[in-house]
Amino acid sequence: MIEAQDLIRRYGDFTAVDRISFAVGDREILGMLGPNGAGKTTTIRMITGFLPPTSGRVTISGRDLFADPIEARRQIGYVPENVAPYPEMRVTEYLAYRASLEGLRGTDARSAINESLERCMIGDVRDQIIGTLSKGYRQRVALATAILHRPRVLVLDEPTVGLDPKQIISIRELIRELGRERTLLLSTHILSEVELLCDRVVIIDRGRIVASGAPEQLRDRMRGNPTIRVVFKDDPAAAAATLGALPGVLSVHGENAHYTVECAPETDPREAIFRAAVEKGWILLELMRDRASLEDVFVRLTTRDVTEGSHEAAPPPPPSPAAASKEVPS
Repeated sequence: MIEAQDLIRRYGDFTAVDRISFAVGDREILGMLGPNGAGKTTTIRMITGFLPPTSGRVTISGRDLFADPIEARRQIGYVPENVAPYPEMRVTEYLAYRASLEGLRGTDARSAINESLERCMIGDVRDQIIGTLSKGYRQRVALATAILHRPRVLVLDEPTVGLDPKQIISIRELIRELGRERTLLLSTHILSEVELLCDRVVIIDRGRIVASGAPEQLRDRMRGNPTIRVVFKDDPAAAAATLGALPGVLSVHGENAHYTVECAPETDPREAIFRAAVEKGWILLELMRDRASLEDVFVRLTTRDVTEGSHEAAPPPPPSPAAASKEVPS
C-alpha cells in the first residue's frame, strides 16, 4: 500500500533524509521510531505529499505520489504532529468543511460525517466548539477528519504527544481498531506505543534506517547469548559454582544471592537450575529469562557521542501546522 524508494531530502548542504526505503502492506501497522531530529517527520511529510523529496519515489496503492498526486493522496488520511483544527468552529461544522475539501457532497458527506463521529467516539461533542475541547478530544476530531473520505492508508505523526495517560489509552485503542481495516504508518518516539500497536518497526537515526523488523525480531537480534536471572532467598554457599557446572551454562556472574547465568544459544537450563536448587535445599525467589527490550535496541542503535553534534537546527522551518493539516481536495 505504501512504498518509499530511495527517498532523499536535502536542505542546502545538509541531508535530513538519506536514501530511505521501506514498504507497508495492506492492513499492516508500521511504527517509525527515532530520536528527535532523526528525520521521521520529514519522511512523513514526503510520504504524504506535503514536502517534495530531493530525489526518490513514493507510491500509494500503486499510484505515484508525484506523477499522479490527486489520485494518490485520495488514498491517504493524515494526522500531523501539531493538529490545528479551527478552534472557533463546532465539530460538525469543521467535519462538514473538511468533507467539502474531499469532494463529498449531500448524502455522501452526511454519511461520512456520521460514520467518523461514531468511529472516533465524538458524537457527544458534535455540537461543541472545538476550542473548548480537551486535547484528547481534539485529537479524536483530527482522526475523524483523516478518515472522512475512507482512505486506504492512514499516516499518524506522534498521535499521542501531550496527552494524559487516560487519553493515551483511549487514542491507542482507536488506532488499533482503525489499523484492522487499513494500512497504518505511525511515527512516534514512545517505545511502549510501538510494542503495543505495531506489527513491524523501522528505526531511523540521522536520516537513515538503522534497523527494521518485527519488535520481537529486533529484540532477538540484539540479545546475543540468552541469559537467566536467578535470585535465591539467602546466599547459598557455592551457588555460582553449582550453576556454572550445569549443562548449557557458559558463565555465571553475580553475588549476594543474585546471579546472571549466560547460556549457550538454543538452550534453556531453567529446569536444571530448579532441580539443583531443590536438591540443595535452596529457596528460589526468581528464575526468569532476561530479554532485550525494545528500549535496549533503540538506545544501542541511536546512541552517539554528543561531540558529533546535532543536525536538528539545520533544516529551515517546516510548513505551518494549519497548512500541513489540509488535504488535497478530491
